[in-house]
Amino acid sequence: MSYQVNPARGRFNAAFFSALGPTLERSLRPYKQVVFAGLPSTVVELGPGVGANVSYLSPGSSLVAVEPNRPMHRRLRAAAERHGVRLDLRERTAEGTGLPDDAVDCVISSLLLCTVADPAAVLAEVRRILRPGGTYRFVEHVAAPAGTPTRVLQRGLRRPWGWTFEGCSCERDLAAAVRGGGFARVEVRPHRLHTPFVTFNTQISGVAHA
Repeated sequence: MSYQVNPARGRFNAAFFSALGPTLERSLRPYKQVVFAGLPSTVVELGPGVGANVSYLSPGSSLVAVEPNRPMHRRLRAAAERHGVRLDLRERTAEGTGLPDDAVDCVISSLLLCTVADPAAVLAEVRRILRPGGTYRFVEHVAAPAGTPTRVLQRGLRRPWGWTFEGCSCERDLAAAVRGGGFARVEVRPHRLHTPFVTFNTQISGVAHA
C-alpha cells in the first residue's frame, strides 16, 4: 500500500513527538514496561516514529523498523544509535512490510493502529510474518465508551485531529480488532491516561499470541 508523505505535516509530527514524546512516555511507560518486557534480540516495530520504544530493547538488539514517514527517520536513527540498537530501517507501510512469512518472533507497535487505513490488513500482515508461538505486543489509544464526555470530544475533534496526526482516529475499537484478528490467544488490558490530550486518554495494551 502506498503512503504519501505530507512534507509540512510529516515535519510537524517528527518535531511534535520529539518535543512532547518524553511527556507522553511518562504516562505510557507503566503499560509499555509490562507488554514490552523481555523482548527478544530481534524485533519488528510497525510505525516506530522517532524511536520512543527503542529504550525497551537491550543494547545489541536488532530493530526492523517499518516507518514510511521519512521526516521521522533522522531522529529514529539517532535514538537507535544512543541505545546501541542495530537498525534495519524500511520505508514501507505496516500493511506491507516486505518480510517473509514466519520471519520473526516478535512484532510491537504503539499508537499505530489508530493511524493506518486498514487495521485488519495490518493485523493480517502481523500474523503472516510472525512465527508460530510469536507475539504481537501493542499499546494503542481507542474510542471511549459511547455516551461519555470523552467520546463526545473525540467525535467533535475527529477531523482536525485526524488531519494533524497523519490520519489518526480516536474512535476505533481496536480491542475488538485485535481479538478478531485470527490470533491464537489475545490478552488486552484497558486503561486511562491522565494527560491534557483528553481524546487520547482511553487506551489499551496487551499481547496477541500467534
